[in-house]
Amino acid sequence: MVVLGTRPEIIKMAPVIRKLEQRKIDFFILHTGQHYSYNLDAVFFNQFQLPAARYNLEVGSGSHAEQTAKILIGTEKVLLTEGPDIILVEGDTNSVLGAALAAVKLHIRVGHVEAGLRSYDPAMPEEINRILTDHCSDLLFAPTNQARAILLGEGIHKEKTFVTGNTIVDAVYQNLAIAREKAAVLTTLGLKPRGYFLLTLHRQENVDEPARFAAILEGLSRVASEFRMPILYPIHPRARKMMAHFNLQPSGLRLTEPVDFFDFLQLENSARLILTDSGGIQEESCILGVPCVTLRDNTERPETLEAGANILAGAVPERILECSRIMLARENSWQNPFGDGRAGERIVEIVTGGHDG
Repeated sequence: MVVLGTRPEIIKMAPVIRKLEQRKIDFFILHTGQHYSYNLDAVFFNQFQLPAARYNLEVGSGSHAEQTAKILIGTEKVLLTEGPDIILVEGDTNSVLGAALAAVKLHIRVGHVEAGLRSYDPAMPEEINRILTDHCSDLLFAPTNQARAILLGEGIHKEKTFVTGNTIVDAVYQNLAIAREKAAVLTTLGLKPRGYFLLTLHRQENVDEPARFAAILEGLSRVASEFRMPILYPIHPRARKMMAHFNLQPSGLRLTEPVDFFDFLQLENSARLILTDSGGIQEESCILGVPCVTLRDNTERPETLEAGANILAGAVPERILECSRIMLARENSWQNPFGDGRAGERIVEIVTGGHDG
């Protein structure tokens, strides 16, 4: 059983699902419904030509406890009906933790794709989800040697851990050519390659705190003013809601609705600079050779910092501007640390017993 719940999970699991299909492995998809709007969900199934989910729990939004509990209860019912040999989960969402807990309590094996990531910030709900999922998984697919070393340092048995690369590299390599051909998004938005900055900002710790959200927006306004570049912001529904709630009126940002994966990949690939609080986009910018400024105080993708592709700016306006200056002056000649684009293939080999560890 392959568990999906959010837009990043669909993107990162698509290469695994394709390999399962190619190998004619008997599998099915459970969608938790954690992301439930068309732009954040169904469009990705269509674009990636993925098989429809056999089950959709339709959990929707709610508190962390409510959402995780609904996923736990709903997944248990499916597991009791279907009895899969193993479930595959990806990342660090409530969908991942809820499904993994349901499986392990029924003595069904769990495979965790993108295991071993740590921000060491317990205030992040994702950090708790990652740690608990890693420690109840049977197969841990670490994207890098550094992630595997973290798992071993936490006492997880070596035999359970595998360095596979990150499936986001597979997804970017497989879809970049399509995205380049589909260049209409730049024309539609009136943008020129390297003529704009791209922003994503949605994390709870950034947009739910009015002072922090306002400080980040002030920093972005200074960046837009100094470099005279539009900052394109395909705004997440949560961020739009909180912006209105706090009556924040940012300057220098161009807000648009969320875009599909191919359009977003094209926007990333053609941006002069990416500013983000997303872990996945830190990876994607690194893979694409586009400099990145991360609007957080920590990251579970330290490899991007070490490669020179990324810098932590936090939420201080002066720091956001200074980090933007640094990254815009930096040569984008770093090496991609996340693998060769064959992570999905390796994961399926290991799950089906075709790998000796």
